[in-house]
Amino acid sequence: MSLAHQPYPGAGAAVRRRPGTGPSPLLLIPAIAFFVVFALVPLAGALGLSFTAWDGLGPVKWAGLTSWRQVFSTPLTGQALWLSLKIMVLSWLVQTPISLLIGVFIAGKQKDRAVLATLYFIPQLLSSAAVAIAFKNILDPNFGVGSAFHIPWLIQDWLGDPALVFYVVTGVIAWQFIPFHSLLYQAGTRGIPEQLYEAASIDGAGRVRQFFFVTLPLLRNTIVTSSTLMIAGSLTYFDIIFVLTGGGPGYSTRILPLDMYITGFTSRQMGQACVLSVLLVIIGLSIAFFLTKFTGFAKMNSDQEGV
Repeated sequence: MSLAHQPYPGAGAAVRRRPGTGPSPLLLIPAIAFFVVFALVPLAGALGLSFTAWDGLGPVKWAGLTSWRQVFSTPLTGQALWLSLKIMVLSWLVQTPISLLIGVFIAGKQKDRAVLATLYFIPQLLSSAAVAIAFKNILDPNFGVGSAFHIPWLIQDWLGDPALVFYVVTGVIAWQFIPFHSLLYQAGTRGIPEQLYEAASIDGAGRVRQFFFVTLPLLRNTIVTSSTLMIAGSLTYFDIIFVLTGGGPGYSTRILPLDMYITGFTSRQMGQACVLSVLLVIIGLSIAFFLTKFTGFAKMNSDQEGV
């Protein structure tokens, strides 16, 4: 056999790996240590404090299940939980289709879309507090945009009307976070092979049919990933609502994270606040488990596998 036909020494070594020769488990130690110090230890502390009566300054007193009973006996907890679930669903319904359409649009190769993609991403660069302050001034019925430009339908108490404020807050949240999810869909769309669109075009499929029968099915993994981040992230909305409304008017926007803050740092009931924090963790883990289990998230493969 000539040298030209001899296999290169070590060829395929990157593909054929002996059992037990993978990355060393020692490489996991920094990540595990980080998780333990910044996740498990604070969670254990919050769980322990949930069985105490503490005002945040004085001595910690053991109270057993008193804080848990008080939290679940007050109507505010049920309302806060309902508002959290409501904003979770409403945020997903608003952000997902808009993010999907924008992401697919800016995934194109036209020259003007690069400029639009940059403009679309600007809200994501701003802090939530800055966004809340800006919209609070824009929506002000006396000094906002409506009053400045004499637009009658904009001159109303957007953040003071219990019938409007929740949807306004959801809209502001969507305005800030849609760019992030659009970026996910842009990356997912650009990962779809061009051959599939060419084959669909040859078969007579137009842009709309290509979107529903090529783009949308192949974005399944991205949709699940975006939805998981969106739904889990909705449990952490705090700063933008705190600055916009402070949970008001009344209790119209007092979702569970904000209720936890007010209970702990305004009412000085740290034990009850820790109960709410543990409740948030339980809800978040349950939702994450559900999405991972029933959407096939853990078994997903590359969309390009086999192409």
